[in-house]
Amino acid sequence: MLCDSTYVAGALSTLSKSFSALSSPKTNENIINKYFAELIGFYFGQDAFALRQQAYDDMLWVVLGWLQTVKFIDLHSELHYSNLSQPEWYGKQYKPAFAHRARLFWELASQGWDTTLCGGGMIWSPYLLPYKNAITNELYIAASISMYLYFPGDSNQSPFLYSNSTYPPRDPKYLQAAVDAYKWLNSSNMTDLQGLYVDGYHISNLSTSDNTRCDSRNEMVYTYNQGVLLTGQRGLYDATAARSYLEDGHKLIHDVINATGYDLNHDIVISPPPQNGSTLAKWFGLGRNGILEEACDSDGSCSQDGQTFKGIFFHHLTALCSDLPARPNAGTEESLKLDREWHSGKCSKYAGWIRRNAEAALNTKDEEGRFGMWWGAPAANSSLNNETPSLISEDSVDYRNLGVPNNREWRGEKYMKGAKASKILRYGEDGSHGRIETQDPNDRGRGRTVETQGGGLSVLRASWEIELRQICI
Repeated sequence: MLCDSTYVAGALSTLSKSFSALSSPKTNENIINKYFAELIGFYFGQDAFALRQQAYDDMLWVVLGWLQTVKFIDLHSELHYSNLSQPEWYGKQYKPAFAHRARLFWELASQGWDTTLCGGGMIWSPYLLPYKNAITNELYIAASISMYLYFPGDSNQSPFLYSNSTYPPRDPKYLQAAVDAYKWLNSSNMTDLQGLYVDGYHISNLSTSDNTRCDSRNEMVYTYNQGVLLTGQRGLYDATAARSYLEDGHKLIHDVINATGYDLNHDIVISPPPQNGSTLAKWFGLGRNGILEEACDSDGSCSQDGQTFKGIFFHHLTALCSDLPARPNAGTEESLKLDREWHSGKCSKYAGWIRRNAEAALNTKDEEGRFGMWWGAPAANSSLNNETPSLISEDSVDYRNLGVPNNREWRGEKYMKGAKASKILRYGEDGSHGRIETQDPNDRGRGRTVETQGGGLSVLRASWEIELRQICI
């Protein structure tokens, strides 16, 4: 799932841009160096060989994680070490290693691009029946355009020593890969009636017919499937100056906010919970009461992967809403100026909703400062009527939290027969005769973890970045 370096490098980028709001230059630099040292340790501790045997989406998380770190190195060096009389920042010496790992994993993952089925698209895993899902294709778009924009080049041929190739920056193949994948995703019918990305497609009767169409859709909706694409859309704009990519990104954010029950035009919650606290607020598809929520949050069934999803969404929202460049990579100065004003205005409108989510996340912290998973959870020791039906429809498969099903559609003819699914206790099924008596809802399931901490960090960072934009305006 999300490469651990991504959150840390993203947070360091925000800290580097915010020195004026922090205590002192010396303290600021000490904080940066402390956590950058952890990134270095993570690089050398990462099991890169094992990751090369994983699914294609796992490989692409690695690409994005180390390119995020390369971006941070460039940003911090430019902001605080650009004076020619200064020595360069020591972190720059690690760029070649980080870039090499990103390049290697992009090359491996790109083997998942397939045109024999569904007219294109990335396959999720080479070890299961073909499944073309939103996240792998969004990651491929985001990773490819990030390679085009931020990859500094690589002359390290390891581990394939028979190659004599060098790998230059700004290779057009990365841009072309991103454009092609974006076109395919847009034409794949991967969104539902709310404009949200569902999880993906199988090909029905693949082993018994000549069918090559993506026609068996998994309607499961996750928050991270609405997030990763935002980095791809922002990168495609930066590379091409085509505002349509930004327009698509802002539409997706609007659809997500609407699916949490929040009216962006009036900055209000559409359907708040009853004041007596007897029931939860109405579910809108991806949240309630204006707060982003996974379907697994309310029953405490989120897996390690599932606990990362909301943080991933806010990380990539922050990426899309970062300031447009001062000088155009493509297009004209005039068009960039117009786009910058329009884009900044759009992002500023999200401030109230993001702040609401950040405050909700802060309210889940325990005595040790650990964030919970369910940001919209009722208060500890509250009593609710047992009215929490399943949020997952019959045509949705929540394989990210409950595991890949042991059936032919997912595993083929050699699926594991006789396996039994474990029963997960839904929120409210505690024998309390129609009432939910709970201490802290965020202590259920996996409880508070490094993944839930990353989610809290991500939404706080998004709120700070957007609030800072409003101050600067």
